[in-house]
Amino acid sequence: MKTNPVLQLWLAFGSLSVLAQSSEWGQCGGIGWSGAQTCVSGTTCTTINAYYSQCLPGSNPVSSSSITTVPPSSVPPTSVTPTSPTTTATAPASPTGACSTPLTLPGFNNAALPNPFLFNDGTPVQTKEDWTCRRAQIAALIQGYEAGFLPPKPSTLTGSFSKSGNTGTLAITASNGGPSISFSSTITYPSGTAPADGWPLIIAYEGGSIPIPAGIAVLNYANSDMAQQDTTASRGLGTFYNLYGSSANASAMTAWVWGVSRIIDILEETPTAQINTQRIGVTGCSRDGKGALMAGAFEPRIALTIPQESGSGGDAGWRISLYEQNQGSVVQTATEIVTENVWFSPSFSNYVNNLNTLPYDHHSLLALVAPRGLIAFENTDYVWLSPVSAFGCETGARTVYQALGVLENHGFEQVGGHAHCAWPSSLTPALDAFINKFLLGQNVSTDEWSSNMVFNGVTWNQAQWINWETPTLT
Repeated sequence: MKTNPVLQLWLAFGSLSVLAQSSEWGQCGGIGWSGAQTCVSGTTCTTINAYYSQCLPGSNPVSSSSITTVPPSSVPPTSVTPTSPTTTATAPASPTGACSTPLTLPGFNNAALPNPFLFNDGTPVQTKEDWTCRRAQIAALIQGYEAGFLPPKPSTLTGSFSKSGNTGTLAITASNGGPSISFSSTITYPSGTAPADGWPLIIAYEGGSIPIPAGIAVLNYANSDMAQQDTTASRGLGTFYNLYGSSANASAMTAWVWGVSRIIDILEETPTAQINTQRIGVTGCSRDGKGALMAGAFEPRIALTIPQESGSGGDAGWRISLYEQNQGSVVQTATEIVTENVWFSPSFSNYVNNLNTLPYDHHSLLALVAPRGLIAFENTDYVWLSPVSAFGCETGARTVYQALGVLENHGFEQVGGHAHCAWPSSLTPALDAFINKFLLGQNVSTDEWSSNMVFNGVTWNQAQWINWETPTLT
């Protein structure tokens, strides 16, 4: 019997389609994805967010078609004229006196990125001492609107350390007079004799995905155990909530920061761990990049913050991401992200439909790291990472570094040509420069700032978003 040639073609190419699998680090699902939905042997199709699933090293690959994704909400643009802050009030006192740090700022309304150099009452930040107070204000506002409360060091905190070969284990127990929790982290050490003041350390969320140069210890931080981040059903689950209760309003990312701080607390008290606690870095990619940035912003003992492809809710801000969506780009926005996971506090849902009322944006979050070291990496091949917003918020934060006279402490590299969270070797010199300076104490140039400006047809207009003059803080 003669076979229909059309059927032969269908069988041939149809079978190829069925058998096609994404390679390691390749995309395997997400909103708008029409390619392969299974992974090669030895990798697992893992949901990074609603827009992107990726084949990550690991067994038992699954099909992303079994993962339910939530499309981004559509929010109409709001036409609002920014209000001019009053300049007649007295600026808050310096941190040596009283520094007013309310959690919210009723009546605020600004369509552009809020001026980081204005106190809550509208008076200007003029000195570095002023910035210390302003930084505290911004930190309080971020907790009040989107991050939730970050608890201080618990009343009881103990730890132990053991080491076998080049691998150490740091075990921590914490309590506040009631139930206690315990968690541990593995530290991988360089070969050889430790420096007299200990090894520099990078705290890597879920192990991280950047190349670590020689001479640096790496702590594998199991942040998803500290606070789960599977879906919105993860709210209140994890080690942190076993101590503070499932109804604690701290977001998952805030809980992760708390864990990082406790790790540093114990390292400071454990000389046998041979870690130089003055030279600690933190890194993570994608959702963990958001978390690493939050840790660098809220934990001042971190010397170098390295968020990788953190996107919206990381180094990309809410206002400009919404603008990108309104211009036709499929990006993560605030309205989508609160339906996707528990990275932000429950109260943030009250503000996602009126972003102009936020008295900060993520340029302000980035600015909390200043004057310490910060280098962020973004990937323009993935539009959902909000490339315009990342560039805009990094540009806004850069004015704070400039005002503090430490512009070289802030780096940003935005390129394409690689898979999400894969590392292109072209970025290694910039990464190494910041690690050499802030963790290894070398006198090297960290003039690392560039973007390929591939913005999916969306125009970046700096005057639309940054309408302040950068002061020189004395």
